Amino acid sequence: MVARFTRRTFIGSVGVGLALTACASTRDNGGGSGSSDAPPRGPRPGAPREGDIPLPAGATMPTRVLGRTGERVSVVGLGGFHVGMQKDPQESIRIIRMALDHGVNFLDNCWDYNDGESERRMGVALQDGYRQKAFLMTKLDGRTRQSAAEQLDQSLKRLRTDVIDLVQIHEVIRGSDPARVFGPDGMMEALFAAKQAGKLRYIGFTGHKDPAYMVAMLKAGFEHGFTFDTVQMPLNPMDAHYKSFEKDVLPVLVEHDIGVLGMKPLASGILLESGLVSAPECLRYAMSLPTSVVITGCDTAGVLEQALHTAYTFEPLRKEEKETLLARTAPAGRSGQYEPFKNTERFDGTEKNPKWLTTAEL
Repeated sequence: MVARFTRRTFIGSVGVGLALTACASTRDNGGGSGSSDAPPRGPRPGAPREGDIPLPAGATMPTRVLGRTGERVSVVGLGGFHVGMQKDPQESIRIIRMALDHGVNFLDNCWDYNDGESERRMGVALQDGYRQKAFLMTKLDGRTRQSAAEQLDQSLKRLRTDVIDLVQIHEVIRGSDPARVFGPDGMMEALFAAKQAGKLRYIGFTGHKDPAYMVAMLKAGFEHGFTFDTVQMPLNPMDAHYKSFEKDVLPVLVEHDIGVLGMKPLASGILLESGLVSAPECLRYAMSLPTSVVITGCDTAGVLEQALHTAYTFEPLRKEEKETLLARTAPAGRSGQYEPFKNTERFDGTEKNPKWLTTAEL
């Protein structure tokens, strides 16, 4: 059960959380899979091939309410990074349309994914009536009003749409992000103006580094009289043991009816390298939390079918099932080895490309 967390106790806890965070380095090497310079690309060894997992006949995609927006979104969402890397763009388009045809309506993307190629391919896939099937989200890196506005206009053009359903502040992974975003001539000014102009409908943010940074962003919003519509964060069976978003951020979102976007349920397959969990277990774990949608990367049709099957046949984990799974993952999870996005720069696009924070140049 998610604990109640009032606004008063939430705001009072922020200073302690940030102080504790400051005592720990977020740039230590997590070892194992965290030693590479870039996130994994392409299907992992042993990934299902198309047709390996038959989908149940007549199955329908479960949907959930996206926080206080009232929008209904599919329990599983299609990650944008992984649909911009196929050698043949037509395969990317096929995967996106296959997802939409099977009831996945939540599409994730980002201004910088694959140098804009993820948005370009998704924009093509959304033609011929497919835009009407999708709840479309993208993310922006720019922390200034001008850079964010220019990035948004590029995203609109690449996605071939006049309005994006949800735009999120990407990679809240620094203690300085809340002040920059809400400061004079900051990113929020661009997002508010774009919403007023009808270019976007809802505003959220994402992060994968440390829960304290996300708590600080929520606090900054409250102090400015603003409550975010959504927050996107890692949720998986390893997260509970190390810098846990499930423990430290999720209760705040539930308290304020903010849409919960779970991501990195498999950590691009890195969690599977532990030999302790299976892909369906990871997806089911995240779906069993009070998430609105669980976003997962599907670089092949076979991996997409695996996610579809898990969603179609979903039943929440029983209490004893969750306890068993967490006990199994605890020894490996406590080190953060299988969540390198928390303790290395491997997944930090804006650390590797700091110009994205202030310009619209890829």
